[in-house]
Amino acid sequence: MDLKRTVKKRYAEIARGRGGCCGTAGSAAGEAQARACGIGYAPEELEAAPEGANLGLGCGNPLAIAEVRAGDTVLDLGSGAGFDCFLAAPRVGPSGRVIGVDMTEPMIAKARENARQGGFSNVEFRLGEIESLPVEEASVDLVISNCVLNLVPDKAAAFREIARVLKPGGRVMVSDILRRGELPAALLQNPEAHVACLSGAIEADTYLALMQAAGLAHTEILSQTDAADLLAPDCGCGTTPLRSMVKSLRGRIFSAHIRAHKP
Repeated sequence: MDLKRTVKKRYAEIARGRGGCCGTAGSAAGEAQARACGIGYAPEELEAAPEGANLGLGCGNPLAIAEVRAGDTVLDLGSGAGFDCFLAAPRVGPSGRVIGVDMTEPMIAKARENARQGGFSNVEFRLGEIESLPVEEASVDLVISNCVLNLVPDKAAAFREIARVLKPGGRVMVSDILRRGELPAALLQNPEAHVACLSGAIEADTYLALMQAAGLAHTEILSQTDAADLLAPDCGCGTTPLRSMVKSLRGRIFSAHIRAHKP
C-alpha cells in the first residue's frame, strides 16, 4: 500500500469538496464549524478565518496553547486550506510571517485563493513534503501541525526536518493522534483507517523519543482526549465500519497536544 499516494489522493478530493475524513470535511459549513468548536476552536476564531478555510479537519487546536508572538515566523505542517495559518497571522502581526506547507496541490491552490480573498499579506503557502521541507534552516520560531504527523510514513525524518528549520529556542506545538498498545491488523491494513488519522498513530513514548532523537528537548504531552469522544454523530470519519472500529478502540487511540523546543 502506497500510503503517501493514498493520502494525497484523498486530501485532493477533500480540497475539491468531494468526501472527507478526520471530521466533517466535505460536509456543510455549519457541520465543519461544529466539529472545530468540538476540538477546541472558539467561535470568534471561526469567524476570523476566510470562508472555506475550515474544512472540519484536525484533532485539536495547536494554537490554543502555542504562545504565538508578534514578529514570529510560524510554520504550519500539512496546512490544508490554511485555517490555522489564518488564525496565526494576526498574532504574528505585520512584522511576522506564516508559512503553510502541504503536499497536495489542490490544497495549496485552495489556501492561496483563501489568502488572496482574505487579504492576508503575511501568509504564504508552499508545496512540499514534511520529510523534506521547502524551508530554510534555522528560520522558524514556531512549528505547528494539526492531526498530520501521524500520516507521515517516516516520522523520524519529519522530526529531523522540524529541528532543522527551527531557530535555537524555537518551539513546537502540535495536535496529533497517538495510540496505546497494539492496534488490530485489520485496522493497520485498512487504507481508509490511515487516511482517517488512525492506523498511522504510534505510541506516545515512541513519538517523544523520535522528537528527542531529532534534537528537540523538553518534549511533553500536555493533554489528551480519547479519539472516540471526537466522533460527532454526523462525523465523516470514513465508513460506518471504520467508525465502529474507532469506538471499539476506546482507551487505545487518543488525540494529544504535544510540545517541545529546540535548545
